[in-house]
Amino acid sequence: MPSAISLPPDVEALSAELYELRRQIHQQPELGFEETRTARLVASRLEGLGLEVQTGVARTGIVALVRGARPGRTVLVRADMDALPVAEETSAPYKSQVPGVMHACGHDGHTAVLIGLAKVLAAKREQIAGTVKLVFQPAEEGPGGAEPMIAAGVLEDPKVDAAIGFHLWNNLPVGQVGVRPGPIMAATDQVDITIKGKGGHGAKPHLSVDAVVVASHVVTGLQSIVSRMVNPLHSAVITMGTINGGFRHNVIAPAVSLSGTVRTYEKGLRDEMPRRIERMVRGICEAMGATYAIDYVRVYPPTVNDPAMTDLVRAAAAKVVGADNVIHVEPSMGGEDMSYFLDAVPGSYFFLGSANSERGLDQPHHSPGFDFDEAALPIGLQVLQQAVFDYLGS
Repeated sequence: MPSAISLPPDVEALSAELYELRRQIHQQPELGFEETRTARLVASRLEGLGLEVQTGVARTGIVALVRGARPGRTVLVRADMDALPVAEETSAPYKSQVPGVMHACGHDGHTAVLIGLAKVLAAKREQIAGTVKLVFQPAEEGPGGAEPMIAAGVLEDPKVDAAIGFHLWNNLPVGQVGVRPGPIMAATDQVDITIKGKGGHGAKPHLSVDAVVVASHVVTGLQSIVSRMVNPLHSAVITMGTINGGFRHNVIAPAVSLSGTVRTYEKGLRDEMPRRIERMVRGICEAMGATYAIDYVRVYPPTVNDPAMTDLVRAAAAKVVGADNVIHVEPSMGGEDMSYFLDAVPGSYFFLGSANSERGLDQPHHSPGFDFDEAALPIGLQVLQQAVFDYLGS
């Protein structure tokens, strides 16, 4: 815990429990829509608090209600539970026990914080005017759990008036909180391209259509979309993450498959990107005698914060970490399906600083060496509690 931050005794007393919970979840990571063990742990803790708990929402999601003693609005607080298909390379004593799967993005910490928030709020029901809906969401890393949870009615009964979410953030040191009104994370779409040429002998390229060469031109050409066809004041990324094709060193490949991600913020640009990509691929393939197929999938919309709710979160965070430690962050080209909640109701999604470079806890998200300073967990709990009480006027 940063020495300058003082937490209420009830939150401070929960710190060891938050660490233990996070480590327990970290050791048994589960991929999207497979979070059965994690969901059982969450449900058991929430039911032990005497809360109304709904399980199996959008397959593995959990929803719990903390109903205050007095009527009022309903605020949703969300945490994601899923891990990533990454083999952990840390030396932590609580490292993943599941080969090839790890919590490489901090969702284990998110889940622990929300369980802790449930415990704190359950003890203060008499002080609450309104309802707090705690949502433990599956599959944020893919294929997406927010949209099916909304389809299952998570924003109804009682109807949600506002939403708050957060992410542990190794781009900020522990003790800081990052906020931003408006767009904070990008739309994330994906594209799969198949280039079809004509195979042949590596020594006779003139008798073939080399799909590897065509695909190489496609990868290069796609980069010129961002650098030469997008307004420099607008944000966009095209990253081709995989390229697969060919059999051996002296055989010209008849086909190559590519897959990548497309990141944008502006709706018009997002709508235009599939057409620009198709036009580039078509032109290159026609010029080189190949054919192609494209599968373009719109994944998550941009995560856009409501200004008023962001002001509320900023003020709440300032009460916890001090105004100087509340940072106006730049938008990230990463994506988040918290965007679906914020499309439906006003809300705010903030970054909770979790890096500690002195302890080597500053590796990037999604890397095999990712870990974070657990002192961020009680800080995050208190920021959420403060924001909830400020919003409900409790």
